[in-house]
Amino acid sequence: MFKTFEDVIALAKSKGRKRIAVVEGASEEIVEGLKLAKDLAVPILIGDDEKIRKFAETHGISGYEVIPSTSPVESAFKACELVKKGEADFIMKGKIDTPTFLRALLDKEKGIRTEKIFSHITLLEIPNYHKLVFLTDAGMNIRPDLKMKISILQNAIDVMKTMGYNEIKVAFLASLETLHEDMPETIEFAAISKLQDRSFFKGVKVYLDGPMGFDIAVSKRAAELKGVTSVVSGDADLWIVPDVASGNILAKALIYIANAKAGGLIYGAKVPVVLLSRADEPELKYYSIAFAVAACG
Repeated sequence: MFKTFEDVIALAKSKGRKRIAVVEGASEEIVEGLKLAKDLAVPILIGDDEKIRKFAETHGISGYEVIPSTSPVESAFKACELVKKGEADFIMKGKIDTPTFLRALLDKEKGIRTEKIFSHITLLEIPNYHKLVFLTDAGMNIRPDLKMKISILQNAIDVMKTMGYNEIKVAFLASLETLHEDMPETIEFAAISKLQDRSFFKGVKVYLDGPMGFDIAVSKRAAELKGVTSVVSGDADLWIVPDVASGNILAKALIYIANAKAGGLIYGAKVPVVLLSRADEPELKYYSIAFAVAACG
């Protein structure tokens, strides 16, 4: 169990500096994160050679490698090639638009897709909550069906296992704790919760409960008042949301209103993938890199 991001950073440092392939490396979006994470990652900046070197000099980036490229698409494919050769441990999006970036990673021939679904995992340190909590999927799959929800859950469990978890409490978040035919997520979450009784997940003890209101997921007292008995209530390690809208709103509300610290990555490729927004604060970029390093096998 991790209580703060300092625990994640300590785990990342214990794994040694990892090689991070930055697609279109002359990017204002990621420079602060790279500088903060100099003890965690060795940047491999892919893109226009001259532009990258000037950019790195201007922004004080040191200890980097440059791989020349003539276009964003070529840069993305070169990053994938580095991963396949074992010359990069994870990938980070630089100055390239997200659809182009993801299409390259998902390319059947040149990309780094696996049999797994791509899903976004957010790691949150929230004031007044006693440990870090994982949230998925808040940035990738718009309206996942039952099969996709199981795959999203499996991805999160795989990441947590890599980070050393041997027991995981999962809350499936919904607006109520009972089944409702007009809310398919309540039925899907109830069905998935039965998987713990079928030894579906290997190598880790998983407790699943849902559908579950957010109040019950974070408060044992709320669960008691509502007559809900669950080992997950008030002690969840992982929140699964019904769709990307609810997850995205929840994550941003916690970050912007509740002052939560956060990091995020995309999982399901051959290596973790860091995809940041220009609006992300430098600390979030740093935490995302630390999360990716910690999640490297």
